[in-house]
Amino acid sequence: MPDHTPELSPEPDLQAAPAATATSALIKLEKHVTDTWVLSRSDEALPDQRPAIVPLALWQYHADRDDLAPWLPSDTELTPALAASLEKAALVAVDFPAFTDGRGYTLARLLRERFGYAGEVRAIGDVLIDQLYYMSRCGFDALALREDQDIESALNALKAFSVSYQPAVDLSEPLFARRLRER
Repeated sequence: MPDHTPELSPEPDLQAAPAATATSALIKLEKHVTDTWVLSRSDEALPDQRPAIVPLALWQYHADRDDLAPWLPSDTELTPALAASLEKAALVAVDFPAFTDGRGYTLARLLRERFGYAGEVRAIGDVLIDQLYYMSRCGFDALALREDQDIESALNALKAFSVSYQPAVDLSEPLFARRLRER
């Protein structure tokens, strides 16, 4: 996997930043909420609006700012050094460039289980309703839906299954162990 630790270059041009977009439908902790963060995909300039979610390299360059948070591309190599730097971020967004790209699930799980990240982990990009339940099991606690997704259907999808067989971030014990304990 490529290492997304950028080399520091001269300060990016802070003029003429492209417009950042607000999330139309955000689910956080299984509730529909108003998103206060804007998402910028420009890796060259900070957006005018704040707080903003910006590409990882731009966030690293401005890591001392509380009104910025990083988004990680799905091919990010989550090293211990990178995970340590992410601890100070208010939130970490993980990009799904296509709904078929499952690497974001691994990033969320690594952030939570291996590195103990306790802040918000947000799914952005090509986030579809049928993925939400599995995303929440992997450690995502905020889900920014693609614009064509219905918020009510999404909230219902989070309750699609009443029992989980496998252990995950949200439930560390497999079903058989829970059943044995109940005897």
